[in-house]
Amino acid sequence: MSRLLSSLQDMDREYVGFATLPNQVHRKSVKKGFAFTLMVAGESGLGKSTLVNSLYLTDLYNNRKVLNAEERIVQTVFITKHTVGIEEKGVRLRLSIVDTPGFGDAVNNTESWKEIEDYIDQQFEQYFRDESGLNRKNIQDNRVHCCLYFISPFGHGLRPLDVECMRALHDKVNIVPVLAKADSLTPTEVRRKKMKIREEMEKFGINIYQFPDCEFDEDEEFKQQEQLLKDSIPFAVIGSNIQVESKGRKFRGRLYPWGVVEVEDPAHSDFLLLRNMLVKTHMQDLKDVTRETHYENYRAQCIQNMTRMVVQERKRRLVLHTHTHTQNRRTQNYRDPYTLKLRMQEVLERIHEQMQQGQKPDY
Repeated sequence: MSRLLSSLQDMDREYVGFATLPNQVHRKSVKKGFAFTLMVAGESGLGKSTLVNSLYLTDLYNNRKVLNAEERIVQTVFITKHTVGIEEKGVRLRLSIVDTPGFGDAVNNTESWKEIEDYIDQQFEQYFRDESGLNRKNIQDNRVHCCLYFISPFGHGLRPLDVECMRALHDKVNIVPVLAKADSLTPTEVRRKKMKIREEMEKFGINIYQFPDCEFDEDEEFKQQEQLLKDSIPFAVIGSNIQVESKGRKFRGRLYPWGVVEVEDPAHSDFLLLRNMLVKTHMQDLKDVTRETHYENYRAQCIQNMTRMVVQERKRRLVLHTHTHTQNRRTQNYRDPYTLKLRMQEVLERIHEQMQQGQKPDY
């Protein structure tokens, strides 16, 4: 005990102690846990469910019902949310996956993204109400922090639906474009497709999630990793929940007559890059951008609208008060004896003039 007190005294002489603040924040954050909401959007059949299960090594779609072609004709877009608790090395994560079944599947897809846009706004509105209320201690954050937008590998780049949807959402959520089913393309086709999609996003003014710039004191390895992420947009991914065996080794992949595709092999897909970005390196930045940019824009718009409504109500009340005051003054003038006498004199004079002119009085 005396040795411990002595070592503490020696440490107190060397520094004040605020260097332990990061450790305090870390302990508090780990105790509280973390929350992250991921939205997946794109037409059916692009492997959204498989990729999500592959990313987080869980099964969120065990009760999913696959619709047939006839049911999809009349299907409308609706929102489903799956929440699961994940723990890794003592760190708890409440992961929410927001799926958008029905998007892009109907014959007429006009404004089919409206349900998605409304859902994002509803989460902003709920958070705004909660933080404006009396009890702000245990606010649950259900805001959408990231949207994985799946782009079909078939065709020549972005479809009109892709363009309109991403343009409607890019000011409300962090969009991360994903080129689905990359194993259906050759490496050369993947490179050309990525370049074409980047050109079209720039052409149509689509603002996707921007990776933060590296600080000047960052090491070269981190800078290279950040540049690799920027160059990989859109991420060409492959998803699989099936264990295959090749050359005495088991891994998640897909078995074809011409060979085997490994999900986590960087030579085959960008799956590892996407998972590391979402989980290891940029999850907190996605949440920060949501809070500091997208939500703040929504909050500022709400406050501006509320202020405008208050000003309009004040003007309406002022006009009503002025009108009422004028009416009261007129009523008081009519009841004033002196005013009544003047009005009677004016009436009599008008009658007298009409009689002199030979006209019939109009009283």
